[in-house]
Amino acid sequence: MQEDETKNCHSRCVGDRRPRGRRRLLSHAWAPESERNASIDQVVNRLQSALAKVQGITLYMQAAQDITVGGRVAKTQYQYTLTDADQNELNHWSAIFLDKLRALPQITDVASDQENGGPRLNATVNRDVASSFGILPSTVDNTLGDAFGQRIVSTIYSPLNQYHVVLEVDPRFQRGPEALNDIYLNSSAAQEVPLSTLVNSNITAAPIVINHQGLFPATTISFNLKPGVALGDAVDAIRQIEQRSGKPQSLVTAFQGNANAFLSSLAGEPLLIAAALVTIYIILGVLYESTIHPITILSTLPSAGIGALLMLMAVNLDLSVIAMLGILLLIGIVKKNGILMVDFALQLERNEGRSREDAIYQACVLRFRPILMTTMAALLGAVPLMLGTGAGSEIRQPLGYAIVGGLLLSQILTLFTTPVVYLYLDRLGGALRRERPTVERPASDPSSA
Repeated sequence: MQEDETKNCHSRCVGDRRPRGRRRLLSHAWAPESERNASIDQVVNRLQSALAKVQGITLYMQAAQDITVGGRVAKTQYQYTLTDADQNELNHWSAIFLDKLRALPQITDVASDQENGGPRLNATVNRDVASSFGILPSTVDNTLGDAFGQRIVSTIYSPLNQYHVVLEVDPRFQRGPEALNDIYLNSSAAQEVPLSTLVNSNITAAPIVINHQGLFPATTISFNLKPGVALGDAVDAIRQIEQRSGKPQSLVTAFQGNANAFLSSLAGEPLLIAAALVTIYIILGVLYESTIHPITILSTLPSAGIGALLMLMAVNLDLSVIAMLGILLLIGIVKKNGILMVDFALQLERNEGRSREDAIYQACVLRFRPILMTTMAALLGAVPLMLGTGAGSEIRQPLGYAIVGGLLLSQILTLFTTPVVYLYLDRLGGALRRERPTVERPASDPSSA
């Protein structure tokens, strides 16, 4: 507790001595969004450029979020993991991938959790020298274990507790390779031999921490995106590095955290859209007792998707998961334009005997006001999502822009494209019905009745 209070006091004193300009910069980063004129990414870039001049440290910053989809903590926002059963092979390829990822123009702040800068003393028993003194290699191993292994040699029991007796060299003599010169072994001739005489020692680099992914050693390379770069572009660039690297089959690579959650949601999105379209087609086919007219209704959807993408491109927003949800919502909103026109046209054809051209024309004229009213109601409902500000507005804006852009373009195009598609598909259906052979029933014989 005393140490924590000292640290807090020290941090307060250091904070009080900061220049006023730097205090304003830090307080600006913690100010509410309504009081700021910069996004969190701009604030992070400003802090990084200011703190890059501090020598002796490497600072990694990322925007803190209330909800972290991936649930994985790293130095930067997105994580890429390499896993291998062979630790040496993992260390070799981790360094290669780290250098290649740092050279990518799409990402920045590339960091690794691999720490191989720890010194390690390798001691190998010189069996010839040891045998000349009559010392067994097992004796050398036991001596090293007693000196540096913290071996429990006994346990002292008391009425309330128990205490382990640990055998080791005084920590003052464990701080360097010269400790081998101060440890002696008894030879067969009762002669004391220094341990350094019996072993060949060399200093190499060793990992300070060995991280694991499941059961195997793993290295996590984390990175941030550069301004204006989509996560999908960065993922594609890293995948290309994998294909050209020639890595062994034992080295397994995968995205983790937020990047993995993005890829998982992106992989299931086409299947979800296809399932929605198939369900709508089946329901409409049963409703209108036709296999052609549901296609006419579904023909209104491409214009909505194109409008949503154009709107996102115009405001420089990524096709994120939230934007994809907006496109899914457009499937249910936009198809009602085709339903209103096709349903009314079919009623005119079947009940009043109108021609297909006259029926679809009357449907466009008489259903224009309901179509416009329902479209404007949905569009105006999405405008607050698109233009809203405040806490959490960034996650809602792609949804609003996708809905507004899709509805605007679909409203303009569907009134012209849907009648054309209706006429062509209706003619195609009529041609198919005429070409289908009909089976005539044999006439009944009156005399057999």
